[in-house]
Amino acid sequence: MKWLKRIVIAFFSLMLLGVISVTAIYFYVLPDLPDVATLKTVQLQTPLKIYSKDGKLISQFGEKRRIPVEYDQVPPQLVNAVLDTEDARFFEHMGIDPIGITRAAFILVTTGKKSQGASTITQQVARGFFLSREKTYIRKVKEIILALKIEQVLTKQEILTLYLNRSFLGNRAYGVGAAAQVYYGKSLSELTLPEMAMIAGLPQSPSAANPLRNPVRALNRRNWVLSRMLEKRSINQQEYQTAIQAPITASYHGAEIDLYSPYVSELVRDYMVQKYGEEEAYTGGYNVYTTIDSRLQNEAQQAVRDNVFAYDERHGYRGAISTIWTDTAPAKQQILDTLAKTNAVDDIQPAAVMQLGEQNATVMLTSGKQIELAWDGIKWARSYISDRRQGAAPKTAADVLKVGEMVWVRPINDTWQLSQIPEVSSAMVSLAPLDGAIQTLVGGFSFSMSQYNRVTQAKRQLGSNIKPLIYTTALEKGYTLATLINNAPINKPDLRQGTAWRPKNSPDVYGGPTRLKVGLAQSVNVMAVRALRYVGVDNAIDKLVEFGFDREDLNRNESLALGSPSVTPLQVVTAFTTFANGGYLVEPYYIDHIDDGYGKTIEQAQPALACDEAKLPNSNDIAPTPAFDDNAASPMAYNCANPKARHAKRIVSKQVAFLITEALKSVIWGGGDWNHGTGWNGTAWRAARLIKRHDIAGKTGTTNEARDTWFSGFNPSLVATAWVGFDDHGRQLGRTAWNANAPKDQITGGESGAKTAGPAWNQFMYHALKGTPEQPMQPPEGIVSVRIDLATGLLSRKTDYTSDFEYFIRGTEPTEYAQDNNSEDNNIFIDNKAATQELF
Repeated sequence: MKWLKRIVIAFFSLMLLGVISVTAIYFYVLPDLPDVATLKTVQLQTPLKIYSKDGKLISQFGEKRRIPVEYDQVPPQLVNAVLDTEDARFFEHMGIDPIGITRAAFILVTTGKKSQGASTITQQVARGFFLSREKTYIRKVKEIILALKIEQVLTKQEILTLYLNRSFLGNRAYGVGAAAQVYYGKSLSELTLPEMAMIAGLPQSPSAANPLRNPVRALNRRNWVLSRMLEKRSINQQEYQTAIQAPITASYHGAEIDLYSPYVSELVRDYMVQKYGEEEAYTGGYNVYTTIDSRLQNEAQQAVRDNVFAYDERHGYRGAISTIWTDTAPAKQQILDTLAKTNAVDDIQPAAVMQLGEQNATVMLTSGKQIELAWDGIKWARSYISDRRQGAAPKTAADVLKVGEMVWVRPINDTWQLSQIPEVSSAMVSLAPLDGAIQTLVGGFSFSMSQYNRVTQAKRQLGSNIKPLIYTTALEKGYTLATLINNAPINKPDLRQGTAWRPKNSPDVYGGPTRLKVGLAQSVNVMAVRALRYVGVDNAIDKLVEFGFDREDLNRNESLALGSPSVTPLQVVTAFTTFANGGYLVEPYYIDHIDDGYGKTIEQAQPALACDEAKLPNSNDIAPTPAFDDNAASPMAYNCANPKARHAKRIVSKQVAFLITEALKSVIWGGGDWNHGTGWNGTAWRAARLIKRHDIAGKTGTTNEARDTWFSGFNPSLVATAWVGFDDHGRQLGRTAWNANAPKDQITGGESGAKTAGPAWNQFMYHALKGTPEQPMQPPEGIVSVRIDLATGLLSRKTDYTSDFEYFIRGTEPTEYAQDNNSEDNNIFIDNKAATQELF
């Protein structure tokens, strides 16, 4: 009996020693243990996501891709696959699995090796959130203690949800939601049983069993998971047999970008990093909702691309990228290897010329596929000589191409076309006129070629886009749309220029006394200079500052009238918005609101709204009337009827804004009577032909030697500015050579705002406004319409082609009648003293 007594004493001694040891270890590690209660409010590292205002994903930033899911969003079979593989007794144990620990201890004693399967899911959560991955006994003790504590704080479902969302599953995918997207391009609810088994097998070996890197091992791992599910009766024999026969279908799927708008996403990314810091911005799970309209943005991007290609092609073909061979063609693989060294630029791809026909060519793409270039895709390629000269139109494919050359090609609808990388630059931006929300923003032809955002960063000479702003000041100082301004050469130079600066018209034609409205519509230079002289340079600068331009960018001389200041397209479109909204300077903004990782809105835009002062609510209003429709496209949660709304500053009276808009409509629609030979076009007559709406207005702009070209225009719901030029400020846009075979829509002569930037604006507005009703602008109070004589701007009793109705601010309309055309005194008749002085 002594030996039994000794055994009992030894057993209890060992137990006591074990309890003392465990207690000592517990209190030893206790100070280092974190508070597991923080798991209740843990914020998983999720990427920054940027959306359009209609919820289309624009971009995603962050090293970790994670799509957090709730427990009830995970398919039951995926839960079974994970538990059967990782922790079959998860819902039974208290955080540690005694059976698993005993098995691991036995393996350690008998083999000296540590078991890989001893940790429960709770232990893995503890390790993943609070501990390092080093394999030490003290870390294991901490892991066990933390697991026990976690089970006391969280439910089983909450623990499993953390595990499913946090596990690294390869290819930057964290959590099952991201894995479903990365490997299969699906949501969890769309996964098949074999796909769920594949994902369930990844946590222990996200690299070795990755279906993209090692499909054979991934298949074996998946089938092992399926066997565990069969063993645990989560699936039946038939489901098992069907599933193990399924092929590996995983392939890499990037973020589901719905709207590719890199210049927009870069603006937002920079804002978030500046405000929240890089680490927080990229991992905080922020969802940024911009003001961008996805449909309009797509139209703007396409309009810019089409217009840049059109400019580039009409200036000629600059030749092949290189020559791969001259005599005997190398092996196909050698050709493909050479092509692979040249990266595609967006949809413009390198190709090798394999064969030439009379008016067609066969080329091979980097994929090895051979395609045909038809004559319609080649005939544009007159040889480029300079920006001002091009060669003769080609007659055969051999005039353009040679077998063995590497060239650029691009797809157009169902065909392919010979192409080249454009050297010209362009930008386009549009605003909602009532609150300044940026609807579209295209900072350049290709973000992959240049991340320089020309909408916000490029200051370029404004050209004739400045003239409506100059004439606004003139109307405020007493001019009218009927005021005669002398369209004659200026012989008195502006001495402040330092040289004998004598502005000229383009073309160099002068028509004598001309009504202001016609001068603006036809962009007559000398009339704009005389209008500037009337208002004074300093007054004009003050007004331009009110329109949102920086005073330091405005040169204090008469070249101001012709657009010598350098400004950004965003500043230009903001200024033109003033005419569309009735005289208010709105503040452009591109972020509507920002949600944090929990869906709580932490930032909400509060734009300055263009609100009619006469309709603003006051204490006596029962039902305040907003200045615009509450149901309009403005994304704001408040409107003019809200007493907390911010109001934009009025910088132009509604009457002057209306008159300038009427003049800018003439830029597009012209005027006069074509049947009697008195009709005239505005500089933007192409817009009228394409868009065919009478609620559009705009202004062309061209700088000296056509280094910058502009078109800015609007209707009551949308304002847009397009710019085309070279990033090299010294390079001119040039001319296109005349040739009898050129398509009629290819421009002959010099590039200009109407011919170079205008087509992008026309195409964009055509599609943007298509299907929407016209919105005629009603004259505001204080505007009168009287019939005037078109030659003199005075009142007229005639109703024929020599007269027409014109708008005036009440009190500024003419009071005298024009004399009969047969009168000997019918040279100059004008009742405006200031305008009379302008004529001489």
